[in-house]
Amino acid sequence: MPHRAFRQTSREQVSADALAASELLEVLWGRGQEAAASGTVSPSQLRALLVIERQEGTNLRALAEALGSRAPSVSRLCDRMEAMGLVQREPSPVSRREVELRLSLRGRTLLEEYRALRAGELNAVLDRMGPAAVAALAEGLRAFHAAASERLSPQKGTARSRVRDDVADSA
Repeated sequence: MPHRAFRQTSREQVSADALAASELLEVLWGRGQEAAASGTVSPSQLRALLVIERQEGTNLRALAEALGSRAPSVSRLCDRMEAMGLVQREPSPVSRREVELRLSLRGRTLLEEYRALRAGELNAVLDRMGPAAVAALAEGLRAFHAAASERLSPQKGTARSRVRDDVADSA
């Protein structure tokens, strides 16, 4: 079995490669987003929909925290998504002062459609890669996901960390 020399790569180079790959992913996903029959949503609306999907019944404060935004901005974002028929606001059963956010059927359909389009774009790229490169990518992505989830949720077990875990899982 031939010995394959391990190529040492600097963290700076890996960071640059990851940034370049993420920018290409944004382009690929943008192509898919524009092709969606359900209409397009902004990237911030899409992130909010993903958080609401993972944390069904979340309130505005928790959504703002998960998105790293201010509550007034998130409230306006939800106003627009509600007007588009993507989310529903319902009174909280535990507090009259809070509302719970839930995806509408249209919001769920939109996320399914985006995921299918994104998967198609990703599969077209993966088809151009050899099996060993796909396996290495999969291993690296699992490790990256674990490290990113840990970075975003240093306080494991708390309600705050569960929201952060779900945001990382949706990425």
